[in-house]
Amino acid sequence: MITFAICLFALVAGYFAYGGFVERVFGVKPDAPTPAYAMEDGVDYVPMPWWRVFLIQFLNIAGLGPIFGAIMGMMFGPASFLWIVVGTIFAGAVHDYLSGMMSIRRGGASLPELVGDELGGAAKSFMRLFALLLMVLVGAVFVSGPAGLLAGLLPQVGAPIWMAAIFAYYILATLLPIDKLIGRIYPVFGFALLFMAAGILFALFYNHAPVVEVAVGVGNRHPDPAMHIFPMMFVSIACGAISGFHATQAPLMARCIKNERYGRRCFYGAMVAEGVVALVWAAAASSFFGSLDGLQSHVAALPATANKGAEVVDAISKAWLGGVGGFLAILGVVAAPITSGDTALRSARLIAADFLHFDQKPLWKRLAVSIPIFIVTFAVLQMDFDVLWRYFAWCNQTLAVFTLWTATAYLRRQGKLYAIALAPAIFMTMVCSTYIFAAPRPEGAGLSYETSLAIGGAVTALATVCFFRRKGGR
Repeated sequence: MITFAICLFALVAGYFAYGGFVERVFGVKPDAPTPAYAMEDGVDYVPMPWWRVFLIQFLNIAGLGPIFGAIMGMMFGPASFLWIVVGTIFAGAVHDYLSGMMSIRRGGASLPELVGDELGGAAKSFMRLFALLLMVLVGAVFVSGPAGLLAGLLPQVGAPIWMAAIFAYYILATLLPIDKLIGRIYPVFGFALLFMAAGILFALFYNHAPVVEVAVGVGNRHPDPAMHIFPMMFVSIACGAISGFHATQAPLMARCIKNERYGRRCFYGAMVAEGVVALVWAAAASSFFGSLDGLQSHVAALPATANKGAEVVDAISKAWLGGVGGFLAILGVVAAPITSGDTALRSARLIAADFLHFDQKPLWKRLAVSIPIFIVTFAVLQMDFDVLWRYFAWCNQTLAVFTLWTATAYLRRQGKLYAIALAPAIFMTMVCSTYIFAAPRPEGAGLSYETSLAIGGAVTALATVCFFRRKGGR
């Protein structure tokens, strides 16, 4: 438990120490009017208390990733603990904070518009399509994922009925003013999610769980020799360390935050909270089955068609929290993806409306933008969940790459210390470019590990050179 306790402390300390440093580098303007007031429309631009903005942002970003991703990432061994902590403090939280604050400064602009401002028109056009694709993937993944979990809780109601109910809720959450449904129902979801994390955390200490220690080594422990720590672990553990999806959600809250001084709490803080959730589930997975080998054996014994992350969550929750507690914990796991899927489709509406210059105050205009998105999402839902998840994971991290380079360009243009964004931008470029060449077909190119590393290194070097040779912004 020593490694886990130190990592938990480091996450909290990182919020105050490095989070405060990043805030000073960016330079908040407490007296500047935020878009929530300057552009208030009662639909998307709605002033909210900071604690509500934090809660919505936390629930937006805490989908299946910090739970399922952390569990499957633990298959690589204790190195996953280090990535969750280092990735959260120096990459993920920086990514989320800067994307949120840049959006505030640009009137709540969506991510593709921010990318276009700093990286040019071609990048903006690509990002509009890419971000919309990711939002549709998220919406589809986070319909089928929680529907399967609910069908396991209440088998008398089949998964297709749960999928229809969740999708209907997503439609309402996409169309209604943000304070009418999302702003009211999220406290309920928040209780379930926080209960789940707190319950498992308590159980870890109460049961003196044999959490794997870094002292045993940080080498690759994954049973599949093709699953190299780099880059596979850094894609498997996405939302618990860094996630491009978060940058599509930050503008939603940039339109609701009352003061720039709340940015660190709501953006950097929400990512640290998600890192804690990921750390808790990684520790639980590594200890519940007696050892890391026990986890790997349990996962290997599951049917090929099983949702392995969900099976592990179900076993841990019921055993450690009892019947009622386990039920509430699973509800928390269900709430996490639902509260990401609904805002993913809402974000898709806003991204499309931004580049179409379509005012979203009238309901008919919201419908005009949303209906094609709903149709495409429904079509994508017909795909296999595992396929959806694999493509989501890579698209998610690639989006983070674009966001980090955008933040680097913004800070550089402002004459600020852009190294805080440059370092994670370079690292994540190497991760994503190596992954797409090393991943097995049809997900990736299926090249040898050495060749993939060489190509990834070349792509990263080229991106870095192009960045420093490029002049300007806007």
